Amino acid sequence: MSVDATAERASVGDRERPWWQSIWRHRALYLMAIPGIAYFIIFKYVPMGGLIIAFQDYSPFRGIGASPWVGFDHFIRFFSEPTFAMLLVNTVSVSLLLLVFSFPMPIILALLLNELRSKLFQRSIQTIIYLPHFMSWVIVVSLFYVLLTTDGGSINALLQSWGWDAVPFLTDPNWLRPLYTVQEIWKTAGWGTIIYLAAMTGVDMELYEAAELDGAGRWLQTWHITLPAIRPTIIVMFILAIGDFLELGFEHMFLMLNSLNRDLGEIFDTYVYTAGIQNGQLSYATAVGLFKGLVGLILVIAANRLAKKFGEEGVY
Repeated sequence: MSVDATAERASVGDRERPWWQSIWRHRALYLMAIPGIAYFIIFKYVPMGGLIIAFQDYSPFRGIGASPWVGFDHFIRFFSEPTFAMLLVNTVSVSLLLLVFSFPMPIILALLLNELRSKLFQRSIQTIIYLPHFMSWVIVVSLFYVLLTTDGGSINALLQSWGWDAVPFLTDPNWLRPLYTVQEIWKTAGWGTIIYLAAMTGVDMELYEAAELDGAGRWLQTWHITLPAIRPTIIVMFILAIGDFLELGFEHMFLMLNSLNRDLGEIFDTYVYTAGIQNGQLSYATAVGLFKGLVGLILVIAANRLAKKFGEEGVY
């Protein structure tokens, strides 16, 4: 009996058994899944109950049950304020930069690493580019501060030694978004290569051998074999990235903000902190966060449907 036939019979047998017998049969797998399930329930789904305060004039002293309802007043206020346009432009601008420059970088690195013949050298490079992932944003921003500051920074010292003027990287608002993008790439690109390198291990090596016999070089092999093979993985990662289009993260941008670049650097995440924590407008900040989450959900659904329309698997 073939392996496929055996697997099919096992699958049919699982469907015919009662659900509790199927769970008991695969109890080891369910036990391993318990920590992940518990994490999402406790830290993702249970806190969603607090979203109700977006429709209230919430007071910590009264609690959720006694706080008065205001309906969509906080949303109307948010959309009617000039701040909304500024936040939308800033967030979308940074997100587009990340999609254009940061998203393709792990793919490019994975393709380059896949071409290395020496496994020792490949693993050494992988280890080096993984390291920034384990650094906190505080360390990353601090490193760039030390390098780029006009007061003794290494980069500006080098520029001045060449006879150029010092560049105010940290205080010029025009440098905020490029620096944000570079820091994001430096920290996350190496770690992102893990997924694409894993996808490349599933490519049939006989395809490369056949292409080489036909006279195809490494570039043609990469373009016609490797990239099509990892295309489903790229599409799934792109859909997930689209879901975080307005979710840039609070810590990174907050550490880069100052009084000179705030007009270009204030995004939804930092605004939620400012309105909710610093100014105590908890209901208003929750409404802003809920809007951001709903936009991400809509983008994921739309991107997934578009992917399926073109014959790809999508996320679900």
